[in-house]
Amino acid sequence: MKALLIIDIQNDYFDGGRNPLNGSMQAAENAKKILDKFRNDKLPVIYIQHIALSPSATFFLPDTKGSEIHELVKPLEGEKIFVKHFPNSFRETGLLEYLRSLNISELVVCGMMTHMCVDATVRAAKDFGFDCTLIGDACATKDMSINDEIIKSEYVHKSFLAALNYFYSKAVTADIFLQK
Repeated sequence: MKALLIIDIQNDYFDGGRNPLNGSMQAAENAKKILDKFRNDKLPVIYIQHIALSPSATFFLPDTKGSEIHELVKPLEGEKIFVKHFPNSFRETGLLEYLRSLNISELVVCGMMTHMCVDATVRAAKDFGFDCTLIGDACATKDMSINDEIIKSEYVHKSFLAALNYFYSKAVTADIFLQK
């Protein structure tokens, strides 16, 4: 059975938030298309919500508007939400047990940030035996730096999608996924 996993599509990642990402609105709009299909097909939808616990955290602070799931993909009553405190959505959450209780074998993943929480979760999911489809244009990230060099978000994003597509998932666009 298949389930949709929506990772960290939270207000702090959008314009006006504490850590805006490049392309977050477009990614959320594409995630909404996938969400609508899963709801229409009556397939499980699972949300991951990151709440920062570190005293040095600058975003996803507890009990803030920024830590709330974005209105565009807001959960309906009865849709499962797991709160996490680490990039890997499986770490110290009940996600794995929940997926196994539903006999889920395939995950369709979208969310934020491609280079961090999406990457960590997809890799863990594959290691736990799930087949993963990653909706690449329903994910977003930001510019990164290394050795005083700025790597533009589109290159960060594409590099992580390509790496995950190599073994850990099948990376496709929302439109390609919806044509199936």
